[in-house]
Amino acid sequence: MTMATPLATPFLQLEHIVKRFGGLTALNDVSLALAQGEVACLVGENGSGKSTLIKIISGMYTPDAGVISIDGQRHTHLRAIDSIREGIQVIYQDFSLFPNLSVAENIAVNEAVSAGWFLVNWTELRARAAQALARINVQLDLDAPAGTLPVVDRQLIAIAKALLQNARLIIMDEPTTALSQREIRSLFDVIRTLKAAGIGTLFVSHKLDEIIEIADRTIIIRNGEIVVDRPARELTRGAMIRAMTGRDLEDEALAAAPPAHAAVALQVEGLTCRGHFYDVSLHVRAGEVLGITGLLGSGRTGLALSLFGMLPPDSGRVTVDGRPASLHNVQSALEAGIGYVPEDRIKEGLFLPQPIGHNVVVRVIDELAAAAGVLDRGRMAAAVSQWVDRLRIKTPSAALPVTSLSGGNQQRVVLARWLATTPKVMILNGPTVGVDVGSKQEIHEIIRGLAAQGMAICIISDDVPELLQICHRIHVMKRGRIVSEFTPGRISEVELNAMLIE
Repeated sequence: MTMATPLATPFLQLEHIVKRFGGLTALNDVSLALAQGEVACLVGENGSGKSTLIKIISGMYTPDAGVISIDGQRHTHLRAIDSIREGIQVIYQDFSLFPNLSVAENIAVNEAVSAGWFLVNWTELRARAAQALARINVQLDLDAPAGTLPVVDRQLIAIAKALLQNARLIIMDEPTTALSQREIRSLFDVIRTLKAAGIGTLFVSHKLDEIIEIADRTIIIRNGEIVVDRPARELTRGAMIRAMTGRDLEDEALAAAPPAHAAVALQVEGLTCRGHFYDVSLHVRAGEVLGITGLLGSGRTGLALSLFGMLPPDSGRVTVDGRPASLHNVQSALEAGIGYVPEDRIKEGLFLPQPIGHNVVVRVIDELAAAAGVLDRGRMAAAVSQWVDRLRIKTPSAALPVTSLSGGNQQRVVLARWLATTPKVMILNGPTVGVDVGSKQEIHEIIRGLAAQGMAICIISDDVPELLQICHRIHVMKRGRIVSEFTPGRISEVELNAMLIE
């Protein structure tokens, strides 16, 4: 392992931590130290041990061996309440907020409960909430219900809430997954403000470019062991990928765009859905990968939902393989030959308690029935096996619940479900959100393979490096309209990012 220079006065120190679950060793001899005011990034593929390590630090799991020290005080384990009292706060992806309570109530509720308030002093509560927001240079409507606010504002509420509990180390689990580029810049400004105030951040992410930008130190974990712990400035993107995966990953070049005379699989003319997007016209040829990007609120997600019949358009015309498609509901989109992989695979794309196999074939279950309408289990098993093998879904058994899979493998299950319907056009909304770098490359390979077989693919994303890498053409949306079209190779990542935020 490559180690960083030892910290003179670490706030938190882990020494030789081991955690096992049955016969599986999730963490093996893990040692690290974190200083107050330091921004450390924890990086690793899904299943590498990141979540287990966070739960050890937060007191949710008890290690089987090793010592945890906070300010020099040694513990063989921490309870969750001990971790909080010592100033360790974890902000998970759901932010643990009450959506029906106001901003002020969410920020101050824990402090009010721990202080034993019998009656709520609303003036004091609002003042404390405003004070916490001021510490990170943020202004929010204190009376707005938290559930009505955008993701980045809910994240800022969670950070302010942590500060009121005297946070000294804030752990952020995949904090930028649902944020636009502009919102990520705002979050990074807040992290730098925390750093200046002596509050440390442990930033957990799959996004290597963000890690390079924000980290003082990078900690890489693979197979439950820390393999790199070094100053961030010493690590290149390639070095991080090698450390995470144990191999070099190089994306293959996308095949040449289909010729101008190739068949148009999807044609959109003057499509409008008032309040979401206006007068959108575009086309995707068979074998082409088209990217559509824009900030949150640009209309890109509304367009995706309309093309799949979930947000029926008010006017305009859509044809698939030259045939008019009436997209008034999801069934009409399916019948036209359009498939859709949603951005939020957990809430919209999967039946989490159900087996992997059931999730794969649910859309074609009628086709797997025998003449009498009884499910042919042999045909179902064969279909499941085909898609598990084709998309390289890593599982010992398709009978396991889909919750047993990593994020990247869950995304492959969603892909398999829609590919089983043999669509002519596939719309992918954020196809690699929340997956590790290895899984991301493998999903890219699947997309390239589908395009090579003649499928028309439309990718909706604000991941600019991904779009430049995987698309033949890119449309930019602003204020509900397509404003520009680019070909990768003729615009740089910096230029495209600048165009998005102008």
